[in-house]
Amino acid sequence: MVRAEKLQTLLREKGFEVALLTDLTEVAEKANALHAEGRLRVLVGVGGDGTAATLVNLTAPGTPITLLSAGTANLLAKHFRLGSSPERLAETIAHGRALTLDAGLAISGEGDQRKERLFLVMISCGFDADIVDGVHARREERYASGHRRGAHISYFSYTKPILKSLFGYRFSKMKIEKRENDAWTEVEDRARWAFFFNMNRYGWGLPLAPYAKERDGLLDHVLFRGGTVFHGCLYLLFAQIFSLHRFFSWAHMGQATRYRITSDAPVPFQLDGDPGGTLPLEIQVIPDRLTFLVPEKIAQKFGPAS
Repeated sequence: MVRAEKLQTLLREKGFEVALLTDLTEVAEKANALHAEGRLRVLVGVGGDGTAATLVNLTAPGTPITLLSAGTANLLAKHFRLGSSPERLAETIAHGRALTLDAGLAISGEGDQRKERLFLVMISCGFDADIVDGVHARREERYASGHRRGAHISYFSYTKPILKSLFGYRFSKMKIEKRENDAWTEVEDRARWAFFFNMNRYGWGLPLAPYAKERDGLLDHVLFRGGTVFHGCLYLLFAQIFSLHRFFSWAHMGQATRYRITSDAPVPFQLDGDPGGTLPLEIQVIPDRLTFLVPEKIAQKFGPAS
C-alpha cells in the first residue's frame, strides 16, 4: 500500500487525477465509466499476473491497464520491462503507450457450472497446476487463521506444496485437440503435462514456448509425454538450455486458435498463476482483447503508434 500511495503522489504531481481504490467492484465500475467517457489514462493494478487478468476480466474491451508489480513471478511486468518502483511506473504512465494485444479465453464446466475466464500469459494442465492449487490452499488457510503475513505469497510459499506434489501427484494422460476447418483434430493423446501460451513467459523466465507472440492471433502449445517427476525435471532442464526440448520426440509443439483438453482423471489446470479447476477445458485466442500500457521504448518494438 505504501508504494501505491507513493505512485498516487507522483502522478498527482504530474497533473493526473488519481483515485486509490481497493474494492474490485468499485474499481471495475469506475474504470469502465471513465473509459466510456474517454477520460481514463490507465487502470493500475498493484499485484502480479493474476491481478492483471482479474482486472481485464472485470473491465470492458479496450480499457487500458498496467501494473505496479507486487506478485511472485510478475511475468507481464518483466515481459514489458515495467520495473517495480513507483517512480519508474509514473514515468511510463506519463509518457508510455498503450499496446493492443491478444488474450486467451478459458471455458470450463457445463450448464450452471460453466465458467469463462480470460487469461493473459499462459495456461498449464498437470503437475505445476497441482502445485498452484496447493499454494493457494495454504494461502487461504493462513488468511483464515489471521497469520501476520496474511495471504502474501513468496517463492518460499511454494516449498511445501512442491514437496507434496512431488510425492503425491499422478501424471495422468490428457487428450489435446485443436479446432481447424470446423472440426476437432487430435494433436496428442498421451500428454502428461500440457502448456498453452499467449506470451513467451513462464516461471523464472523459462523459454518453454520460444515462438509464442502476443499479437499473432494464435496460442502456442507445448506438450510433454513422460509421466514421472524425473521426466518433468528433464523437460525443464532442456528447456532452460536454449530451448533444446524442441528437438526431442517426447515434446510436441505447435500453434492453433482453439484447443480442447480432456482426461479420464481429475487433472488440474492453472491460469496466469491462479487455480482454474479441473479438466475438461476449452481455450481459444481472443485477438486484440488486452490493452496494456508499456514504456515507449518497449512499444517502439511493436511498430509506430497508430
